[in-house]
Amino acid sequence: MGRGRRRGADPLGWEQNRLLGAALTARGVVPDLVVHAGGRMHRETVEALAVTCGWGAPVRVDERWADYDHGEVLRAHLPTMVGGGDPDPQQLQQWLQCAMMRWTSGDHDDYDESFAAFTRRTRAALDDAADRVGRTGTIVVVTSGGPVAWLTAAMVGLWDSRSDPAELAGAWTRLTPVVVSTSVTKVTVGLRGVRLVSFNEHSHLETGPAPVC
Repeated sequence: MGRGRRRGADPLGWEQNRLLGAALTARGVVPDLVVHAGGRMHRETVEALAVTCGWGAPVRVDERWADYDHGEVLRAHLPTMVGGGDPDPQQLQQWLQCAMMRWTSGDHDDYDESFAAFTRRTRAALDDAADRVGRTGTIVVVTSGGPVAWLTAAMVGLWDSRSDPAELAGAWTRLTPVVVSTSVTKVTVGLRGVRLVSFNEHSHLETGPAPVC
């Protein structure tokens, strides 16, 4: 499940968590294991789901599900900015896109975590989660938009760890911004491995007393 980029749950975040919990309960989701990245927002989401859904499954923290470091990616691109004054929205968007292109290209080594390393750890986290529950179990993972978008791009693009992740960087950069907080992405584990069933499903956010975005 994508948690957006909030550092902690504000009132809107708690309402999103409540709606998500109600939707998962209505679907009869009862996990054998709950895994989350170590951020505050991830932990608070798990706590809210435990209350709303009444789950008694064990909870495990796996930092491999953490998002990429947005700040580092943007700071590395700062020296390329020219001109004075505050950028307008179009200039800012262009700068952000260029920062992402720089990181995902793999042509620069001034990052603590390369794009290739990010893709490998998130794929390893998914494979480990699949191994833990097998083909008959259920696991709920609370993560962020970056990992969700990458694993979606990788599964749709039939990517494996021997391939160059830059080949799917364009797809990833288009998917990442549209991941909705508390959306649900579903995968199944079968004889042919892990397969994508749905991406960024968030109809539960449209059923509340007010629009939740």
